[in-house]
Amino acid sequence: MANWSARHLYSVKLFARVGVWKISTKLHFPINILVQSLNMPTDKAGNQLLDYKNSTQPDGPATTGHGTPIAEKDATLTVGPRGPILLQDNAFIEELAHFDRERIPERVVHAKGGGAFGYFEVTHDITKYTAAKVFEKIGKKTPIALRFSTVAGESGSADTVRDPRGFAMKFYTEDGIWDLVGNNTPIFFIRDPILFPHFIHTQKRNPQTHLKDANMFWDFISLRPETTHQTMFVFSDRGIPDGFRHMNGYGSHTFKLVNDKGETVYCKFHHKTDQGIRNLDVKKAEQLAASDPDYGLRDLYNAIANGNFPSWTTYIQVMTMEQAAASKFNPFDLTKVWPQSEYPLIPAGKFVLNRNPQNYFAEIEQIAFSPAHMIPGIEPSPDKMLLGRLFSYGDTHRHRLGPNYLQLPVNCPFKVRNFQRDGPQAINNQGGAPNYHPNSFNGPDNDSRAKALSPPFAVSGEATRYDTGEEDNYSQPRVFYQKTLDGPARERLIANIVGALKDAADFIQDRTVKNFSQVDATFGQKLAEGLKTQKRANL
Repeated sequence: MANWSARHLYSVKLFARVGVWKISTKLHFPINILVQSLNMPTDKAGNQLLDYKNSTQPDGPATTGHGTPIAEKDATLTVGPRGPILLQDNAFIEELAHFDRERIPERVVHAKGGGAFGYFEVTHDITKYTAAKVFEKIGKKTPIALRFSTVAGESGSADTVRDPRGFAMKFYTEDGIWDLVGNNTPIFFIRDPILFPHFIHTQKRNPQTHLKDANMFWDFISLRPETTHQTMFVFSDRGIPDGFRHMNGYGSHTFKLVNDKGETVYCKFHHKTDQGIRNLDVKKAEQLAASDPDYGLRDLYNAIANGNFPSWTTYIQVMTMEQAAASKFNPFDLTKVWPQSEYPLIPAGKFVLNRNPQNYFAEIEQIAFSPAHMIPGIEPSPDKMLLGRLFSYGDTHRHRLGPNYLQLPVNCPFKVRNFQRDGPQAINNQGGAPNYHPNSFNGPDNDSRAKALSPPFAVSGEATRYDTGEEDNYSQPRVFYQKTLDGPARERLIANIVGALKDAADFIQDRTVKNFSQVDATFGQKLAEGLKTQKRANL
């Protein structure tokens, strides 16, 4: 608003104050956000259009999609002033036809999110573990994109709900796209991907009532005790991070690293926020859900727009093949952490976010991450959840964005040479290059370096369906409850669980309390007492 006169600015402020009730009831607009944007010159998100106007010049007339100037943008072509409309009004037909198709299917999970762009810089040499180009030498910088999200909510849901947060990174490397698709927690609810659709259904809406259903959620949680560890994380203080800048990120899964000698180790990725961990208390989160449901998106956008670029420090944990074979716990179990006392954090680099998207739909809504997008030097491990995601993510992108989703600019690697052709939105159809292999006409062939970095690996065991639901589900949650959380944090954990569990059926409450009692007897006892207090209060 720097180019507005003081008189104009005063008039707008006065209109906002005097007309608060009239505007808010008629337009259903959160007037507090309007007043906030008028009084806060540092609210870059609120002033985006003014900033755009101040930094650009008028750029000629409006055009059709095929570039033809439009004579009259505000009226249809009609027979006389009262109509009817003529079918030959191509500008009108095009306008409506495109509008009818503006929405693409939202993501099944992680529908609500925001993101930004920046770079990853290597600060420590880890080439003894991996030959991946991104870690090639100290000081090397690789362009990245990062999308933050909530998991269960729809596209219009609040940023401050209790939920894991998605932490998806895209590295634009010389060897192609590497997507490290994780969360703000190092673990997850389940360890077998066949349960993933069922778990997500319990996070969504009851198919008859179309309402969130406590019975659905807690029924699944109590029937599958491997959910205990992640459930305790989510209902602890870190279940509601203060925006996206003040939370850690994790690759979560176990990966395999390969060095230039073909030697392999297992690995986990950690990203520690340089802004410090900060969480919201329950009441503040509820207030923000009502007053500013886009709190996380606004905070991230404004921080970057104001030059306060958020950053994270990246570490890896390493486990040798011999250590994995001798491990007392399954190192490929996504419900488990690797104790840092045994597998210490090894610094690798840092990344900085320094650019907001120029267009949200093009760069954030259409960005598509897949754990299957790996580069030479990084491979999957036997982690069942990771292996299930290798198929699922690309499959949903082909449904949501089309078979050529990797040709969209935000998803496109620096160079692609393959034999895939045609289909909707074939932006780069590779000209006259042959579309079959083998061929005699300069088509692409095998890469010797990639082959050297893909050594053979051994597998063993009988093929059958192993239900791992009764494996050790409580020892690590016990450490989290007894040693990681202090007294006040344990009390908040209990209060948060009681607040959500009270709406479930009595038999589900009993089963859930029984599960948590196996973590710690006092934990279960306090949950039971809290639920009884809630019932008495409701009588």
